[in-house]
Amino acid sequence: QVQLVESGGGSVQAGGSLRLSCVGSRSTYSGYCMGWFLQAPGNEREGVAAISPGGRTSRYAGSVKCRFTISRDNAKNTLYLQMTSLKPEDTAMYYCAATLSDCGLHIPDYPYWGQGTQVTVSS
Repeated sequence: QVQLVESGGGSVQAGGSLRLSCVGSRSTYSGYCMGWFLQAPGNEREGVAAISPGGRTSRYAGSVKCRFTISRDNAKNTLYLQMTSLKPEDTAMYYCAATLSDCGLHIPDYPYWGQGTQVTVSS
C-alpha cells in the first residue's frame, strides 16, 4: 500500500516562499509519477505540478509554472514543491499524489493521495 505524508505548509505573507515535502513508500518513488494538487475551500481540486519517476520531466499548471518547482529525491523517498512569490490566490490545501499513469495533472489518473498540508498566504 502506498502511503503519502505531506509537510511544510504554513502561513506566509505574499511574496514569501514555502517548501512542501511528501514522504512516501519506496514503490511511490520507484516507477511512480508524482504530482501536487491543490484545493481551495468550495472549489474543485486542481493540478499544480507533476514529475516523472526519474525526475527528468516535469509539467506545471500555467498559473504556477514560473513560481513553483517540483522535484524529487528518490533516495529519500521524498517529493518536493518549492513555492516562491506566493500569492493570496495560492491559499489552499496542497495534496501529494502518485500514479503509474502518465505524468500529468489529470486527477482521475492518481489513485494514491496524502492527507494534505495547508498553505495560507496573506496580503
